[in-house]
Amino acid sequence: MLLKKTLCSVTLLFLFGCTSLDSGRVMPMPEDGQSVYLFSCFTENGQDGVRLLSSLDGLNWFWVNKGKPILRPMVGEHKLTRDPCIIRGRDNRFHMVWTTGWDGQDIGISHSSDLVNWDKQTRLDVMGKENKVLNCWAPEIFYDEKSKFYYIFWASTIPGRFSESDGFGDANYNHRIYFTKTDDFVTYSETKLFYDAGFNVIDNHIQKVGDKYVMFLKNETLKPFAEKNIRVVFADSIEGPWSQPSEPIHEDYWAEGPSAIKIADRWFVYYDRYSLGSMGLATSDDLINWADCSKQLRMPRGVRHGTIFVVSSAEYQNLIK
Repeated sequence: MLLKKTLCSVTLLFLFGCTSLDSGRVMPMPEDGQSVYLFSCFTENGQDGVRLLSSLDGLNWFWVNKGKPILRPMVGEHKLTRDPCIIRGRDNRFHMVWTTGWDGQDIGISHSSDLVNWDKQTRLDVMGKENKVLNCWAPEIFYDEKSKFYYIFWASTIPGRFSESDGFGDANYNHRIYFTKTDDFVTYSETKLFYDAGFNVIDNHIQKVGDKYVMFLKNETLKPFAEKNIRVVFADSIEGPWSQPSEPIHEDYWAEGPSAIKIADRWFVYYDRYSLGSMGLATSDDLINWADCSKQLRMPRGVRHGTIFVVSSAEYQNLIK
């Protein structure tokens, strides 16, 4: 894994070296038939709901409807909407999962046909059989075309498990990635361990590339040397086994919440540079060599951990009406 220290080579639309954006600015209207990139996110502690950003090039981002929430928190003990992940499913509907609180054994889920009207929010008690579980953080949802299942992932700490990395994280946290799967959002499989590579890990995000799967994840290790960085692993099957983690794909700062998409012939990976208070961007044409393009990314202040996905120009126009 090579992290390029040179200038980012992205050559899409306008490049800016600024990470702030006026909420009053509006994205130019897309042409008929043009795709629009949307980015789900939260601000502050996630207490006000899920917001959307829009972009035509993946670099310059604007609040959708001036940042008005598309969904406000209704479920969970703490009623938060942190780390929202939205995908388009095989049914052409949008499916969203999110973190409902700092502790507990559940995540939130809801569904929509237009990103405006959402079904009743559901509290998924994904770790209900683990009485000692501390948390359920940063859920992600992924549709696997091969198995025809939706996979839902999240990070949890169960005290006493995985002693090899006990004491190496923040406070009592020692996370691993867990999952459940469903084909109808009515019946869910039994929760199982998804990823354990011997270290504290959170924030996994999966993409299918050809006949392989690529997963971006955060090494959450704090002690004896802080990692707090985004790495990449590969597998031939959605449930692994996974390769050894790569080196970090970004510069030496703490980061989390990766979300990836391929724009033209280049992979864009967005992440939350929470130690710097801004979003970051790494790009690659081979998923091995990476350039840190954070200086070319223009996003509003306050944007936190989310996911990127694509809608049509007609869907976007309906969204902003």
